[in-house]
Amino acid sequence: MPLVSNDVRPFAALDDTDRAILTELSADGRLPNNALAERVGVAPSTCLARTRALRESGAIRGFHAEVDPAAVGLPLQALVSVRLTEHARAAVDAFRARSVRLPGVVSVFHVAGAEDYVLHVRAASAEALRDFVLDHLAVDPAVQHTQTSLIFEQARGMG
Repeated sequence: MPLVSNDVRPFAALDDTDRAILTELSADGRLPNNALAERVGVAPSTCLARTRALRESGAIRGFHAEVDPAAVGLPLQALVSVRLTEHARAAVDAFRARSVRLPGVVSVFHVAGAEDYVLHVRAASAEALRDFVLDHLAVDPAVQHTQTSLIFEQARGMG
């Protein structure tokens, strides 16, 4: 089996202007095109075309609002580490497909180490978090073990 993924995109072909656009949009996804063009030193029409091409190539996956979880009634956050019972590709892919659809799951990370996945979960309360683990993970025959770590504070990095 090849070690190279079939969905590798030619991101190495990005030039300094493309990288500058990505850096600026990573810091502020709502930056107007004219301001973005000025910051990266290109004409607005060039900036718009480059940004569109970056979206089409998959270098820009999307734009989103970062919402305070407490504002939507989910103030408790946790990282739930999951160890699977088997590691055949079909079992791993099936778990990933199921887990991203579970209520309260923000992100799913396939990781190396003793655990196979880490789920970033939001919940209304400790009881709701316990119910999530018991109702969705503990009963899943693909799951051998879980370990839950509460998130006390989250800070976004610059990268």
